[in-house]
Amino acid sequence: MNFKDIFKNSFLEAFAGSQVSGGETVVILLCTCLVAIYIFGIYRVITRKTFYSKTFNISLAALAVITAIVILTVQSNVVLSLGMVGALSIVRFRTAVKDPMDLVFLFWAISVGIACGAGMLEIAVIGSLVLTGLIFVLNYLPMAKAPMILVINAESEKGQTVEIMEAVKKYSKYHKVKSRNLTEGRLDMVLELWVTKEEELVEQIAALPKVHNVSLMSHDGEITF
Repeated sequence: MNFKDIFKNSFLEAFAGSQVSGGETVVILLCTCLVAIYIFGIYRVITRKTFYSKTFNISLAALAVITAIVILTVQSNVVLSLGMVGALSIVRFRTAVKDPMDLVFLFWAISVGIACGAGMLEIAVIGSLVLTGLIFVLNYLPMAKAPMILVINAESEKGQTVEIMEAVKKYSKYHKVKSRNLTEGRLDMVLELWVTKEEELVEQIAALPKVHNVSLMSHDGEITF
């Protein structure tokens, strides 16, 4: 036996890892499933999407269990872990994550799988509870009221814009003209405003001469201070 063989054997023996018994594996996977079901429920409650994706939610729970299985496998043998890393490196994910909260839940599921697979069940449970509290507190934290959008379609006349702006100033604390289009005697205006009396504002502008259409809409966009 030469030096190369001695070095190879000593390296493999040093990083051989600990064998996980069948009972421990079952307990770890059961705990992972419980936490994964918990993540499934939290995602269903917290999501505000119009079209809820149940398949994505199921994939979150499955991802936690799959990650735990990978961690249980690689911690027992360094050679096997290197081979699995090489096998997983060929996987490419092309699905775009549209909602940032989906990305948070993806990392949450992966982190739970890693913690449970490494036998750190307390970290997985406590970390999940802390993260849940943080998400709910920030999600229901009172925010400033978003401005509304006022859309006006009218015939262009001298002084028409002045009359519209006087009515807007009367009922709004803040207003900003987002667009003003004038084409072939037609005036189209879009304003962003915080209005105190919505119905009165719409009625007064609609009563102005040559005003054909008035729309006041709310939006869920980002609030700027």
